[in-house]
Amino acid sequence: MNISRVLGFAFLTLCFSLQLVAQKSYLDDADVKLYDEEKYFEAIELYKKAYVKEKARDKKAEIIFKIAEAYRLSDQTQQAQVWYDKSIIAQYADPIAHLRLAEMKMQNGKYDEALVEFQKYASEKPGDPRGKQGIEAAKKAQEWADNPENYIVEPVVLINSEYYDYGPTFADKKNMEMIFTSTREGSVGNATSDVTGDNFSDLYYTIRDKKGKWSEPVLVEGEEVNTEDSEGAAVMNSRRNTMYFTRCRVEKNGFVGCQIISAKKMGRKFGQAEVIPIANDSAVIGHPAITPDDKIIIFASDLDGGQGGKDLWYIKEEGRGQWSAPINLGPEINTPGNEMFPFVRDNGDLYFASDGHMGMGGLDIFSAQKKGEGQWGNVANLKAPINSSSNDFAIVFDGEHDRGYLTSSREGGRGKDDIWEFYTPPVLFVLKVEVRDSETGEVLPAASVELLGTDGTSAEKETGGDGRTEFADNGGTSYINPNTSYAITVSKPGYLQAKGKETTVDMEESKIFSHLYELIPISDKGIKLPEILYEFNKTTLTDQAKDSLDYLYDILVDNPNITIELRANTDSRGSDLYNLKLSQGRAESVVKYLTSLGIASDRMVPRGYGETNLLITDEEINKLSTEEEREAAHQLNRRTDFIVLSEDYVPADSGEAPVEQ
Repeated sequence: MNISRVLGFAFLTLCFSLQLVAQKSYLDDADVKLYDEEKYFEAIELYKKAYVKEKARDKKAEIIFKIAEAYRLSDQTQQAQVWYDKSIIAQYADPIAHLRLAEMKMQNGKYDEALVEFQKYASEKPGDPRGKQGIEAAKKAQEWADNPENYIVEPVVLINSEYYDYGPTFADKKNMEMIFTSTREGSVGNATSDVTGDNFSDLYYTIRDKKGKWSEPVLVEGEEVNTEDSEGAAVMNSRRNTMYFTRCRVEKNGFVGCQIISAKKMGRKFGQAEVIPIANDSAVIGHPAITPDDKIIIFASDLDGGQGGKDLWYIKEEGRGQWSAPINLGPEINTPGNEMFPFVRDNGDLYFASDGHMGMGGLDIFSAQKKGEGQWGNVANLKAPINSSSNDFAIVFDGEHDRGYLTSSREGGRGKDDIWEFYTPPVLFVLKVEVRDSETGEVLPAASVELLGTDGTSAEKETGGDGRTEFADNGGTSYINPNTSYAITVSKPGYLQAKGKETTVDMEESKIFSHLYELIPISDKGIKLPEILYEFNKTTLTDQAKDSLDYLYDILVDNPNITIELRANTDSRGSDLYNLKLSQGRAESVVKYLTSLGIASDRMVPRGYGETNLLITDEEINKLSTEEEREAAHQLNRRTDFIVLSEDYVPADSGEAPVEQ
């Protein structure tokens, strides 16, 4: 968006044209007339005709540069970039062409190319800080674009048109009604702007329903609000009974001036429009914002005594309907560039758009903390995605919430400038579960997955044909809540159930939790345990064996309804009687250890099988070629496993029960 058009489509470029006349001796009266009247489209065509007739190379290069300027001032950044590049190829003498080309590349999101042009300008004009500032800005913009803040920014489709739509403000205390500015068809005035080719702007009204959808915008009602002049950039006071807005008069011979107007709300309509006396009628004053206490109005203007370009100023209420002289917000807020579109949040912080502070291209939105009455500081760029390489401005927050609306000319909108909604994405948690058979690795459909949260919530789902299920936000139903810990139980008939845990405590970002559960099939062939080692020819458990038995302990805790037979086996070396006695003692050692951990002794039956239950026979072992292979086979026979005896265990009356750890 050409930032001039909100204030009569001349707010910025009027001053630019005067500077251009002073700086460029080559401008003739026709140039001055075109720039003063801001008829950029006409200027472009005339310059192109002049180029065809011009013979001198330096003059032709100068005309090309002027065409680029006209494209830039009419906010046609792509064309401006092309023509600035042409002016450099045509050897336009002023290095400013490199600076302007860099600025257009910034606005077109080509930060790496912009960096090169800024470097060229800094080399040719080392005394101009804009070169070094541009270099830093291009680097920062790329960094911000690559690492965006945690916001979602989306166009408000039901509000926007193919024309300019900008400057939203809430019109009621519940923030369900909005007033914004538009140049869409249906304008009160019949004239069109020579700058944009669109209608002069008017104020429009829309209301949001309970589902969050905005109604078809209509003109704000009130005989003295929308006129044949340009109205826009409105704001309501805290009581939502008075609107302040900008009115700019543009006559046939060009720009006249802009003022801040107030109008009282009377039901759905607004009453008499009254000028807020700030300066003379020809001054450029607009974009009002008001503090939460309604005592200070902040506005944008190029009044004398500023920092350069458009500055933010304020006036204080000194009595009923009486306001102080304008006061500049000072150099911490204002720059030699342009500061516009102020907004004061409920906490008193100031937000505004600027092309003077370091940004990402065009206008960026900045924040400043309140320091005292009429004082703000610690200016900070809101970065991407609030800001983009295009023009971003006119932000408004929805009360104390970290959401609201802004205006942007970025790609993805419907028109030239559009109103976009921004908000922080909700913190969402998803639990994905996959269930497989621990022996075969095959997926297990129809397995039950149960959740029990510390917040008292519970949920249950079954796995599908792929052995998977998930707990995710669905139509407003949240399964996994913030700051909650969950117990997970996975079960299926014919299998031992498995349990797990997950937590969202202290998590501030969305996350997907994924768990694979391998259920152990219940079988009379025995369920294998990790290797359990004993001291040589003894029943005493080694430390390693105790670690291995934690696996069995977890199974018994997770399945408090089962009883098991703990089976110890030996290899075939040694006498049958000795091996039987040794294996029984080892089985009893395992049961004793698990009992010490809190597992009820009547849930476990120790049984030693000696060498009666070999996995690999002596005949098979003797056929192995190496001693190492034979020893490994004997080790497989010296195993400890278990079988499930029952699945309906109930703790004895003594109260002895498994202790979960």
